[in-house]
Amino acid sequence: MNPGSKQHRNHAYTWLVAGLTVGVLLGSGCRGAEEAPVTKSGPSQVEPIPGSEVSRVMLTDVAVKRLDSKTAAVRTEELGGERHTVVPYGAVIYDAEGEAWVYTNPAPLTFVRAPIDVDSIEGDVAILAEGPPVGTMVVTVGGAELYGAEFEFQEA
Repeated sequence: MNPGSKQHRNHAYTWLVAGLTVGVLLGSGCRGAEEAPVTKSGPSQVEPIPGSEVSRVMLTDVAVKRLDSKTAAVRTEELGGERHTVVPYGAVIYDAEGEAWVYTNPAPLTFVRAPIDVDSIEGDVAILAEGPPVGTMVVTVGGAELYGAEFEFQEA
């Protein structure tokens, strides 16, 4: 899928809408009766990173369990006879402008959105022209919910 194509933009829009919807549900207090209550500050805390357009999203243990998030490392892979830096395609999040991002997991319960430049998609991997260094842990399941939490689509 060509990053500038109409299909790519429609795909990005679908992910954005899904992320917003799930983000609202994540912060709306929908939780099972057997779950422990979240902290007074809620299931997530968002902290702006000075000098950056992104924020640090910190989740409670309960929120992480609810998300059932998964991570994988940015890695190199041989595709078409050449080595490329790749992430699982499930890690890629698109914003309203069609820009691509991944959520990194630099510390337990902590997530930071990082910009990426997707060169192409090959099967279930995104080949990166630019992005986090090889070895960086990125969220492959739960990124849309983190996007919602980062932009405070939760109960006040």
